[in-house]
Amino acid sequence: MFSYRHAFHAGNHADVLKHTTLIALMKYLTQKDTALTVIDTHAGAGLYRLDGDYTETSGEAQEGIFKLLSGSKVAPAQAQRAPAAPKPIAKSANPATSKGAAVKPAVAPDGWAPALQDYIDVLRGLNPQFAESGDVAHLKIYPGSPFIEQQFLSGRDKLKLFELHPTDYKSLSGNIEQLGVGRQVAVSREDGFEALKVFLPPPARRAMVLCDPSYEMKSDYGRVATCMADAVKRFATGTYVVWYPIIPRPEAHDLPRKLKTLAVKAGRSWLNAALTVKSSKLTTDTSGEVVRPGLPASGMFVINPPHTLKAALQAALPQMVALLGQDRNAGFTLEHGG
Repeated sequence: MFSYRHAFHAGNHADVLKHTTLIALMKYLTQKDTALTVIDTHAGAGLYRLDGDYTETSGEAQEGIFKLLSGSKVAPAQAQRAPAAPKPIAKSANPATSKGAAVKPAVAPDGWAPALQDYIDVLRGLNPQFAESGDVAHLKIYPGSPFIEQQFLSGRDKLKLFELHPTDYKSLSGNIEQLGVGRQVAVSREDGFEALKVFLPPPARRAMVLCDPSYEMKSDYGRVATCMADAVKRFATGTYVVWYPIIPRPEAHDLPRKLKTLAVKAGRSWLNAALTVKSSKLTTDTSGEVVRPGLPASGMFVINPPHTLKAALQAALPQMVALLGQDRNAGFTLEHGG
């Protein structure tokens, strides 16, 4: 049950999609004067070393954040224009816009898509040498969702973090304590699926929930769907955000469909964004051994998304595909309704 450690996966292509989306959500939701309660059901350790043993062992960050920023030196924080980037052509299956349209060059002449620029700025804030030089060799610290969420909070907002893994809970508690934010952030070693019920509806009637389990156990898929159904029933106007892997498993493909059905039946708006970087097919190496593809794709499903999120991701997803794509199967989908 406790074998999964996100440290092995920090900064991978799924994190690029997840955290770009999360930043766009937090940036919008924290603009209002009314207090916001943010609940992270599976918070992880909060901060990760990109030069640590876990990340270097998996190599996933090399195909994620480092690949996104590589190719040429990233502009320092003072500059507004992004570096030149590869210009592969990919297909976007996008029912909400132009299905099958060619993806534009990864980075337009005037720079990164705004949502990706905000994501890079968050990384700069945690890595001063990277911010000053633009050199990805100085990108050492990677934020998990708790640190991203906390960065956007005002003094009136609250953040509730849940993590069951004993080692990650200890790391998360220590990392949050160093922020010196007092009672604004609460860390608990509890099952986030169950603990969520206590906090809905929130006192100020505004909330965002991020549900991001490991899916190490197949039962997580069903628990996510059940948890979100209960949450919407308790507090229909909250913003609910679910990250999910897209792998050759029926449960993985059923989950976004279940969430869409849930949103439609509840009369709530929804958005589903998915990023594919490579084929999910098994291959063989020169010795004939079967090579599993790892994680080929992932998605973000949002119930009650801000009206600005669709446009933000429409601009960012083509750049992600062009920079993170590993083969001709790379692409994205962006659907919405309600």
